[in-house]
Amino acid sequence: MAETIRDLIGYGANPPDPQWPGGARLALNLVLNFEEGSEYSIDDGDGFTETALTEGASQTAPLKGRDLAGESMFEYGSRVGFWRVHRIFRERGLPLTVFGCALALERNPPAAAAIRAAGWDVCCHGWRWIKHFELSEEEEREHIRRAVASLRQTVGERPIGWYCRYSPSVNTRRLLVEEGGFLYDSDAYNDDLPYWTRVSGRPHLVVPYTLSNNDAKFGRGVFGTGEDFFTYLRDAFDVLYAEGATSPKMMSVGLHQRLVGHPARAAGLMRFLDHVGRHAGVWVCRRADIARHWAAVHPAPAGA
Repeated sequence: MAETIRDLIGYGANPPDPQWPGGARLALNLVLNFEEGSEYSIDDGDGFTETALTEGASQTAPLKGRDLAGESMFEYGSRVGFWRVHRIFRERGLPLTVFGCALALERNPPAAAAIRAAGWDVCCHGWRWIKHFELSEEEEREHIRRAVASLRQTVGERPIGWYCRYSPSVNTRRLLVEEGGFLYDSDAYNDDLPYWTRVSGRPHLVVPYTLSNNDAKFGRGVFGTGEDFFTYLRDAFDVLYAEGATSPKMMSVGLHQRLVGHPARAAGLMRFLDHVGRHAGVWVCRRADIARHWAAVHPAPAGA
């Protein structure tokens, strides 16, 4: 099927002018992953406690039974980290996209209400923070259905975007089109601009995400300090901003509230946002804004 065929060429040497609003040189979208409460857990019948992207992720002797330390590290993200990131963005008047796992938001009504009040968009991050590529087609179809119904209730509107944990299955994109209502997915890391693909005979938009500009590298030991995070993001921003004088692009930044929500790491995020604020011609926006802009200004070509 077309959605699983690799495209190694893309836009090549001549990417389109995205025509960002106001003639911006760069569209910058920051994403907060809200996963806490939807991860693998013994309480939810999974047989183990998830510790990925926590301080304990690299432990070599996992506990038998419930890992209460691992659960607690996840809880920091929803109890404290979310509110720290919320304050940082609200103080600066900046928009944010939430990659929201539906069950996690169900279990945290105060955070869901704060997301609604802030006007942040929610891109569906699945029913739970699990590996979609391990689900059967029927299981994945049901997870998508449940996630959409849940987010309608918790944040007041259905999601128009989708992003799996790490990787989709070979069925995901087709199932999203089958479900209907999704303008885009972000299950790709292969470009600095959105692009159209064709799924089940219909055009479907891809707004690529990033594991490069992503605080997940703290959980893998790549970043050690907030300064590491700031320096990496600053350098990516500076290169794209310079290129934007003649060839504007988009930049995504991935955040996790149980990682960047800790004070030392939040310091790097704040430095980056303040660095961005010293530059004119940057469209700091929600992911839904990018998708809708692209669909309006660069509609799907015939046959795509």
